[in-house]
Amino acid sequence: MEPSPLYDFFRRGEAARDVRMLAAQGGLAPRAGEQLNILVLLLDDPDPEIRQTADDTLNRIPPEALSRFLAGPDVSLGLREFFADRGIFPDDTGEVFDQPLIETTQEGDEDLLDETLDRDSVQTKISKMSFTQRLKAATKGTSEMRAILVRDTNKMIAAAVMSSPKLTEQEIETFSRMGSVSEDILRIIAHNRKWMKSYKITLGLVKNPKTPIAIGMNLLNRIQQKELAQIAIDRNVPEPLRVAARKKVLTNRT
Repeated sequence: MEPSPLYDFFRRGEAARDVRMLAAQGGLAPRAGEQLNILVLLLDDPDPEIRQTADDTLNRIPPEALSRFLAGPDVSLGLREFFADRGIFPDDTGEVFDQPLIETTQEGDEDLLDETLDRDSVQTKISKMSFTQRLKAATKGTSEMRAILVRDTNKMIAAAVMSSPKLTEQEIETFSRMGSVSEDILRIIAHNRKWMKSYKITLGLVKNPKTPIAIGMNLLNRIQQKELAQIAIDRNVPEPLRVAARKKVLTNRT
């Protein structure tokens, strides 16, 4: 399973009670693997109501869907053993689940799906949301909402955007070029093997002045000669990266 920044907030104990309860109810719906790991984690929550709610939610997931998910190539041994103790085992087919395995809708959730609103209207709507509403919008909302919330000053909100099952490769490409996102978001992108198969995303990260230099230097080996020559003279790129690009250009010419 790819690194899960959203799960890490729960693991580190940085999620408030209302957020943990939302996740326990199935109302916070990231990708299947993240959702299951969060639900299992909440079974040990210090709050007995959250523990019971998480257990009830896990029991509502159809066993057939769980079996297909557990046969997937990226499922951890720990997760397989947890469900084996509950009598649920991987089936013979296996299936990659990007969508949540269970999703509990609540009043107002339909407002998160309104694609007809212009950017100003979406910005106004978000400005009136509570923290948990913004968190739900990050995973369930429209692409316009994600484009705004990925720049949220709260790291958990921004991380939730990157866990949205609705997130597209085109959006990731856009984020990789944005100078207004945090370094944390750029690191999340760089550490995702699936996303980094895209040359456009790789190039976006290398050319983004916010990308940590160590990451940019590592990715420079994947950049083609034409773009290397551009990076070598791009004043928006950090100087160490420009110098390294210039050396590669000269080396490739000899």
